[in-house]
Amino acid sequence: MDARELTIALAGNPNSGKTTLFNALTGAHQKVGNYPGVTVEKKEGSCVRDGRRCHVIDLPGTYSLTAYSIEEIVARNVIMEDRPDVVVDIVDSSNLERNLYLATQLLELGVPLVLAFNMADLAKSRGYSIDNRLLSSLLGVPIVDTVARKGQGTDELLQAARRAADDPAAALAAQRVPNYGHEVEPHVKELADRIAARRPDLPHKRWFALKLLEGDNETHRRLERLAPDHIEEFRELAARLRQHIESVCGDSVEILLADRRYGFISGACTEAVRRSVETRHEWSDKIDAVVTNRYLGLPIFAVLMFLVFQITFSLGNPMVEVLDGWKNHLAGAAGSLLATWLGEGSLIKSLLVNGVIEGVGAVLSFVPLVVLLFLCIAVLEDTGYMARAAFVMDRLMHRIGLHGKSFIPMLVGFGCSVPAIMATRVLGSRRDRLATMLVVPLMSCGARLPIYLLILGAFFPPQVVFGLLHHTVIENGQVHTSYYLSITNQALILFGIYVLGILLAIGAVKVLRSTILRGEVEPFVMELPPYRMPTGRGLLIHVWERAWMYIKKAGTVILAILLVMWVLNTFPQLSQQQVQQFEQRSAQVRQDLDAGRLTAEQADGQLAQVEHEQGQAALAHSITGRLGKAMAPAIRPLGFDWKIGTALLGAFAAKEVFVGQMGVIYAVGDEADEQSDSLRERIAAEYTPLQGLSIMIFCLICSPCMATVAITARESGHWKWAAFAWTYLTALAYVVTLIVYQGALALGLG
Repeated sequence: MDARELTIALAGNPNSGKTTLFNALTGAHQKVGNYPGVTVEKKEGSCVRDGRRCHVIDLPGTYSLTAYSIEEIVARNVIMEDRPDVVVDIVDSSNLERNLYLATQLLELGVPLVLAFNMADLAKSRGYSIDNRLLSSLLGVPIVDTVARKGQGTDELLQAARRAADDPAAALAAQRVPNYGHEVEPHVKELADRIAARRPDLPHKRWFALKLLEGDNETHRRLERLAPDHIEEFRELAARLRQHIESVCGDSVEILLADRRYGFISGACTEAVRRSVETRHEWSDKIDAVVTNRYLGLPIFAVLMFLVFQITFSLGNPMVEVLDGWKNHLAGAAGSLLATWLGEGSLIKSLLVNGVIEGVGAVLSFVPLVVLLFLCIAVLEDTGYMARAAFVMDRLMHRIGLHGKSFIPMLVGFGCSVPAIMATRVLGSRRDRLATMLVVPLMSCGARLPIYLLILGAFFPPQVVFGLLHHTVIENGQVHTSYYLSITNQALILFGIYVLGILLAIGAVKVLRSTILRGEVEPFVMELPPYRMPTGRGLLIHVWERAWMYIKKAGTVILAILLVMWVLNTFPQLSQQQVQQFEQRSAQVRQDLDAGRLTAEQADGQLAQVEHEQGQAALAHSITGRLGKAMAPAIRPLGFDWKIGTALLGAFAAKEVFVGQMGVIYAVGDEADEQSDSLRERIAAEYTPLQGLSIMIFCLICSPCMATVAITARESGHWKWAAFAWTYLTALAYVVTLIVYQGALALGLG
């Protein structure tokens, strides 16, 4: 075994097959996390080839090494600061001129470089004939053909990488860099020489010179740290040279340098690449003519996204119910066992059952949704369709200040906000990711549906507003009309709630993008990669990474908060004297039953009433109950009392908890599902339809569940964004509900 570890950084454009090659090289020996301080995903892995251990870093996919996105900054920071032994640039062989732009910048950076011409089989099938030997000599770097999805060429690629890393001086000496012509090249050299004279130990001198001429602020800050005594000199010289170049050439330095780089690439490809006439009309082009069509593109996209939604939640929900059933069975068995050992009222029993088992079960029950969601997204990404979807949606989403791909997590948000916020990773810009995850909770998730159904059933008996295909039956002199196809008032109200969430999301995006997230929407620069058949191994790795991250990261946070909620619902407990009073009442009922003064049915009813009153007293005495009463004056203008406030506090754990909390308050308890009519009747007897509508609106908009808060903090990289989302959504819910409730009262509709 060679003791020297070889560190390889994999760079490449999105859709070039970089991650597939990373998986082919490292297999299961991978670690996934985030780069320090940013939400960009960091992947590292290892492999052993020919007796030498290789440490492989999968850099973020990027089209260049400019400073326009966090991915570009992270990629070049890793190369410049961590200094891998060799950089392997993964190039889509069927789109050389676009993909080699990144290679020219890596050449300018001055690092040992190897080019992996990936999807070589696809390039050949599309009629490309590439003279690798000639192109390698023109660029001055080794070129290896690979087919990552089949694992072909990986051994040859690692051998080329090892040769370049073992003799970096020779590798750098062989490299060719673009020449920027007689008007620009002398000034690049002058600035690079000045940097070398002041800081001869500084690497990447030509790169620094080019970036200073381009006005790259990130490079300016880096040089400020590396050469604080000379930064002003470098900046002034760069500004003077840039002004001279632009006055002579009549264009910005960035455009001039980009033109020269593409010219350098075009010249090399003209010499070394040939293409046959027979493949001029390709299958990808024919498919794109349909799926990106001006009129058909949007409906096709809508159908596919609907299928993703249906697959995720139609297949996922039964599995969620199974896991939830297992959780309930485990909680019941553990509760019975612990009650035998420790007593029915044991705090340890309550903590383990209601806190730990219920908490972990709540986390694990989401896993099928996460797995199915990312499986569907991975299939669409790996086939190449996701790029087309973004292209189709980009114009529409730009009108509300978001990137085209923001539509995907927003759509998923109608099922569950947790995987929806995780799905914002498909967005390249941090501003777009933040704006999307801040409005995703306004998409009415499935967890809110039990609340809507409870309120609709209590206050709005179903009435047909519009019906088709009816039949009429006369019974006992009464006419009964039934419709096969109908729209009811309940459906319209429910539809209106969903639409309200969408409209509020649009308004929120416009405010966010014009204030705290001000800035241009990221330009649409995504390539339209060729269609490919995804590999089973690649799909499994993608799904496993994200599912495990969800379980490991979000699960621990959710469990911790659930334990806090258990404490708030449990303490302080009723005094011994109060408990004895309830026990004495129960004992008196049993005595009356034994003496024949009460029937069994009457005794059961009175015992249930005593138990209900004891539960209400315990709830009112707990921290949660006290908070509900404390917030009662604030929520009274919304039509809410302390009981609704208590249920809203419980709903912070998960929206469905609202129904369970109301069931506890109204003595329905654990039988809320079986006796939902009873709960609806009790609520309808105490509140008005306007109050019911206010509850629906508030629950639609208000603070997301703690799982969503935890994921927002995780994906945004900071708890401040989770706190902001919680705060602004709660404030918005209060204002909108206040307007609806007080406005209706003023109009006499209460």
